[in-house]
Amino acid sequence: MTHPRRRPTALLRRETVAATVPVAVAALLAVAGPATAAGPTGAAGVGDPYFPLAGNGGYHVTHYDLTLRYDPGSRRLDGRAVLTARATQRLTRFDLDFQGLKVTGLTVDHVKAAHRRQGQELVVTPKRALRKGERFQVTVTYKGTPGPVTDPDGSLDGWIPTDDGAFVAGEPQGAMTWFPANNHPLDKSSYDFTITVPAGRAAVANGVLLGQRTAHGRTTYRWRQQEPMAAYLATATVGKFQVEQYTTRDGLRVYNAVDPREAAAAAPVLKKLPSVLEWESRLFGPYPFRAAGSIVDHAPNVGYALETQTRPVYDRAPSLSTLVHESAHQWFGDSVSLTSWKDIWLNEGFATYAEWLYAEQHGGDSAQKTFDGLYALPATDELWAFPPGDPGSGANIFDTPVYARGAMTLHVLRTTVGDRAFFRVLRAWAAAHRNGNGTTAQFERLAERTSGKDLGDLFRTWLYGRGKPVTP
Repeated sequence: MTHPRRRPTALLRRETVAATVPVAVAALLAVAGPATAAGPTGAAGVGDPYFPLAGNGGYHVTHYDLTLRYDPGSRRLDGRAVLTARATQRLTRFDLDFQGLKVTGLTVDHVKAAHRRQGQELVVTPKRALRKGERFQVTVTYKGTPGPVTDPDGSLDGWIPTDDGAFVAGEPQGAMTWFPANNHPLDKSSYDFTITVPAGRAAVANGVLLGQRTAHGRTTYRWRQQEPMAAYLATATVGKFQVEQYTTRDGLRVYNAVDPREAAAAAPVLKKLPSVLEWESRLFGPYPFRAAGSIVDHAPNVGYALETQTRPVYDRAPSLSTLVHESAHQWFGDSVSLTSWKDIWLNEGFATYAEWLYAEQHGGDSAQKTFDGLYALPATDELWAFPPGDPGSGANIFDTPVYARGAMTLHVLRTTVGDRAFFRVLRAWAAAHRNGNGTTAQFERLAERTSGKDLGDLFRTWLYGRGKPVTP
C-alpha cells in the first residue's frame, strides 16, 4: 500500500502529496471460543494482536462466489455471497466478518440458519452441528448502501464511493464492508466475481476476465481469481474506465482500466508494466499469478494505492516508483501473505526496497545512497519513532518506520551477507511460501540458513531496537 501519511516523504515520488503452510494456517484458524451447552463455537477472531476481531475461528473458506449489482447513482449494492468452507473443529456456531449491510437471507448447506449481528460479527447458528473436517456452504444475501470503515490511523478503506462508481480497497479491514468474509490474511481462498453495473461503467475485479455481457442497459462482468487470495486484497472497483487488454510474451493476461481523467498521465507509466514485472521476476522468482494489470481511478480523496491481487488499484495516475512498489507486493504481501499484521514490514519494507533496487539498476540513486540519506536523519525524526518489527498498534502499521526502516533492514542484510546470498534469500522466501503465509521469525531463519551467518544482532537492532541504531 502507498499513502501520503503512510510512506516516507523522501521516498514518495509522486507529483501530489509452501506445502506445510496450510497445516499451520488451519491450526490458527481452529481457535475456538468458550464451549456452550450446545457444543463448541468458532472464535470471533483469529487472535491478531492489532485487529483481534479480524478473521474467524473454526473453519477455512476455500472459495468465495460473489454476485454483486451496484448502482452508482443511488449507491445501492445488492449482493449474494456463497462461501465454500471446511470446518477445522466441530461447530455449533461460527462468525463471519460483515458490517453495515442488511442481511436478507442466510443458509448453511441450503438450510435456513439462525443469525444475528454483533458489531462487525455476523453470528451464524446452523440447523445442525458441523463435524470437524466437514465441507459446507454458506449463502448470504444482502443489500444496502456500503461505505468505508475508518482505520486506526484515520484513513478509509473498504467500499469508498466515487463520483462515477466506487474505489474498493480493503486493507486492513475493509473487505467486510461489501461481502461477508473470514477477513484475515491467514485465510486465503479462490474467488469468482459476477458484477452488474449500468452500461457505460466497468466493474473490475481480480484475476482473469471470463466474459462480459450487456443487456437491458446493464453490463455484467465475470472475473475469476484462481490462486489463493486474502480477503483484503479483493476488489470490485466500479467506474468509467478506458480499458486496455493484452497478453505479454510470458503469457500473462493484462487488463488495465484507467479513468479518462488520469489516462494521459498514466499511459507512460503503465507502458512499463511488462518490463517491471519481467525485472521483478528475475530478482524474486516467477510471477506468482496468471493475470496482471492496473486500475487507475480518479479518487483524490483516498490518498493511497493498494496492491489488490493481480491488479493494483491506484487513486490517481501512479509514478513509476509506485508501480514498482505495488507490483513487488504481488510477491511480498499477496503471494506470500502475513500471519499477523504485526509483521507488516514483510510487505511494505520489501516493496519499498524493490523501489530502491529498481532505481539502482535503472540509472537512479544506488540503494546505498538512499540508505545513507535516511540514516543521516536525526534521532528525533519519525523514521526512528518505533521499530518496524514491532509497530505497537494498528495505528502505526502504515507509517514511515515500517516502509523506510523496513527497507533499511533489508539493505543492512544485503551488505552483511553479500548480493549473492541476499538475492538467494529473496527468491527462496517467495518460493517457499508461495500462495501461503510467512512470519518474521521464518524469514530470519531462512536468511541465517542461506547465508551461513549469525544474524541475530542485525535483526534485533534493525527490526526491534528502539530509536536510531548507533551504527548502520
